[in-house]
Amino acid sequence: MATTAEYGLGEYTYPRGWFMVGASEEATTKPAGVRFFGEDMVLYRGESGRVFLVEAYCPHMGTHLANNSTSYVVTDNEHVEGDNIRCPYHGWRFGPDGSCNDIPYSPAPPPKKACLKSWKVEERAGCIWMWHDEEGGAPDYDLPEFEMWDQPHWVNWKIDILGELESHPQEIVDNMVDKGHLGPVHGSMDMVLFENVFSDHTIRQVLTAGHKTLAASGGEPMTNDTWYTGPGILQSIMVGEYPSHMLIAHTPVEDGKVKVWHALMVKVVNEVPTEEDVAMGRGYQAASLAAFSQDFEIWGNKRACINPMMVKGDGPFDKMRIWYKQFFNPRVRAGEFQKRANGKYVSQGTLNNPWDEVA
Repeated sequence: MATTAEYGLGEYTYPRGWFMVGASEEATTKPAGVRFFGEDMVLYRGESGRVFLVEAYCPHMGTHLANNSTSYVVTDNEHVEGDNIRCPYHGWRFGPDGSCNDIPYSPAPPPKKACLKSWKVEERAGCIWMWHDEEGGAPDYDLPEFEMWDQPHWVNWKIDILGELESHPQEIVDNMVDKGHLGPVHGSMDMVLFENVFSDHTIRQVLTAGHKTLAASGGEPMTNDTWYTGPGILQSIMVGEYPSHMLIAHTPVEDGKVKVWHALMVKVVNEVPTEEDVAMGRGYQAASLAAFSQDFEIWGNKRACINPMMVKGDGPFDKMRIWYKQFFNPRVRAGEFQKRANGKYVSQGTLNNPWDEVA
């Protein structure tokens, strides 16, 4: 798959923003090796319950801090102490801020350079999120609240791990403006409305349409309200008999490869969901995953689209790609790209906005 440079996105290889790195149950007091943004990292949960993400290799002699099962540091349950992590090779201990705070065999203070890179991490809605910024700055927008999580009447989602996809994330975010694929891939029909709203670090898609199987012929069309918060977190709400709230998250692993997750919450009649409610919610989530897998298969079997061959009927791909560049360039330039993309774009070829006369 093509690289960031080939897409001409900006100065940085990887985008700035909040990104998912795993489900909550994946972070335990047994450190786990993970890889994102071209870097090996270690994910672990401290004894306080907080989750931490640090670089994988000890600055002392380069040992991987997680990939060990035989060292006495590990077998004696000294691998995680409080919120600290010990190297399984020589026992150097690092605090959650990455600084070395103990060398068990040396009376000398730890060298100032004995420090691990660490990332800001938040745990929310059953997911673990990291802030990534190649400039090393603090977050410049908020992580979504996911307000429905743990609320009455809602069946919480269970995370579907789709694994790694050999695709640059540009190909994924393009879907937000891709009106033309909705019929052939997803079965949309009798489209009433397709519009996009770009607003600084967010982009929204509102789709009102019928569906070959989910909406009866001649029945009321369905409305999906879908939006990205930053470059890696998509949420979508569908209103119906059982309202749903979908999550799709993708995070760069390498330049041109991402890891992808899916999940769905469903609102039910009972304030405290019953076993039957949970089973029904899982059924809805399976149907949602099947629909998303239609996109996933396309992305996994296409060549890079560096320059879309746009025709009348396509959505605003030009604005999408301008919007996306804000995350690959210094944050002082974000406003430049936002100004060029911000606004509402209502695509033609729908019942509410039919075609202009074509010569």
